[in-house]
Amino acid sequence: MARVITVAVVDDDRMLLDGMRAWLGGVPELRLVATAATVGELLGEPDAELPREPHESAGAPPDVVLLDLLLRDGSAPADNIRRLRGSGSRVLVISTVPDRSRIIESLQAGADGYLTKDNGLPTLVAAIQDVAAGRGAHSAELAFACAYDSSPARPRLAPRERQILLDYASGMTLKSAARRAGITVHTAKDYLDRVKAKYQQAGRPTHTKLDLARRVREDSIEGS
Repeated sequence: MARVITVAVVDDDRMLLDGMRAWLGGVPELRLVATAATVGELLGEPDAELPREPHESAGAPPDVVLLDLLLRDGSAPADNIRRLRGSGSRVLVISTVPDRSRIIESLQAGADGYLTKDNGLPTLVAAIQDVAAGRGAHSAELAFACAYDSSPARPRLAPRERQILLDYASGMTLKSAARRAGITVHTAKDYLDRVKAKYQQAGRPTHTKLDLARRVREDSIEGS
């Protein structure tokens, strides 16, 4: 039996919170464990109306937090994302509008996905499951933002650099990635070093394979 994914929602719209309770309450694969109007409230005072199950540690963070992008307390979205990620939860940002710059800023702050509130329950459930599994939620609005993002924080990669990055970050050894590209390991390493240098210059260092895999997900990098 698949593990149930625990979910929390941070939103200051009471009608939306009530709707989420009704929506997620009918999905056996998910369990809504908390709702809050602010990130501080979620981290400090879990919603008393939604107690945790007896076997769940009172301090255990939810697997995924659905975070409204703009809250009335004036908190900065990037700060909210970093606080939630620091607490041990993955973050799926939800918003009323597909603002391209805010989508990119959310990803750079550590969000695992971005979804507009006009999506239906099946799309939301799929996004939560993807985020919980560490795959990131690849929504249409996210793809659009990344495709048209020209900010310096998103380096422009040459086709061969992109190919080596994708293959290596997906789990291949550098030798396997080089063989697939029809080049030597030395040349493949050179391409990978160029990729790392470009991200370093953009202020997004990539020291490990996990860092590279995260950049692939954040920037929605795909093969040519």
